[in-house]
Amino acid sequence: MSQPEFAPETPRRILVRSPNWLGDAVMSMPAIVRLRQTFAQSCIAVLTPAKLAELWLHQAAVDQVLAFNPGDSLFWVARKLRFGQFDIAIVLPNSPRSAIEPWLAGIPIRVGYARPWRNLFLTVRIQSRPEAYRVRKRARRQIKRLIAHPIDNTTGPTLQLESHQVYDYLHLISRLGAEPDPVAPTLAVPETEKETFAKRFLVRPGTGLSPDLNLAAIAPGAEYGPAKRWPVERFVAVADEISNRTGCRWMIFGGPADVQIAGEIAAGVPTAVNLCGRTSLTELIAGLALCRVLLANDSGAAHVGAAVGTPVVVPFGSTDPRLTGPGLPGDKRHRFLTAAVPCAPCFRRTCPIDHRCMKSISVEQVTNAVLAAGFGCGSS
Repeated sequence: MSQPEFAPETPRRILVRSPNWLGDAVMSMPAIVRLRQTFAQSCIAVLTPAKLAELWLHQAAVDQVLAFNPGDSLFWVARKLRFGQFDIAIVLPNSPRSAIEPWLAGIPIRVGYARPWRNLFLTVRIQSRPEAYRVRKRARRQIKRLIAHPIDNTTGPTLQLESHQVYDYLHLISRLGAEPDPVAPTLAVPETEKETFAKRFLVRPGTGLSPDLNLAAIAPGAEYGPAKRWPVERFVAVADEISNRTGCRWMIFGGPADVQIAGEIAAGVPTAVNLCGRTSLTELIAGLALCRVLLANDSGAAHVGAAVGTPVVVPFGSTDPRLTGPGLPGDKRHRFLTAAVPCAPCFRRTCPIDHRCMKSISVEQVTNAVLAAGFGCGSS
């Protein structure tokens, strides 16, 4: 067990402030599991944006989920927290607001990373790990210089396994005495939810549920921005080739912002089931759990897929799988593809040049990765 930053008495009620993004929330789950192991008798509640509430309902280490909406004021959230009578709050996001919420609620112990503009609201301020990598967006001028003089760029940032974001959340929890070693992010998916999903979206009226649905999934969106998106026509080419070789049936997942690109993929793969904009988060979780493999961009859906035990294939361009790759860092079930271009990773929302990081990842590479991860064939 880790040496604690401070040694609190066993708290009766613990509040964890969830990250605001789907992928980040999934990456924080190993820390919640370690927290549960350390405080087995405590009640653990998660304060989360309402859009992620269903995610946390699938995490067995959590006893209670408290949700808030985008328009809810700080004072409304704090009032809600006061009724919880929490002994300690663990603030996972780095924003000022996330630290102010438990402070306004009068929670006596408030633990989080030390950051400007919010240290006043924390009672226990944790310093960042030496291995933590501070992400900086590359400036347009820097990108153009790297393209013109690629010798100026090395192999990208120097990273180690512990640079992954999963370890940031674990480090925070370890300061309370929890074990800092990671476990795989895991979501519990009841069989009843899988059956409900299949009956709603996959089974024709009057027919039974096949024991081998032979499903694969595509999640072509990326909420952060277009720099993280592999070209749509390449998703189509991969899906078509995989279908021809395996006979699998594709499902397309995404949110309202992804409807157009999902429609383009569905038009190119007529046998695909286009569920973009039609599923709840619970249904996304259940649907991905039924699949042999998920092909996705670096997105929240990719992290959900890994957390339900589905092998994930992700082309990475503007971001780095060593920092935010889905699943347990080092898990060989998943396939992350990158291109050796001098400007990647740039961590930008949009590409200021020609998107060469993604265009350099070929259809053949991704096809082989999907076959290897999901069907046990092809190149690894």
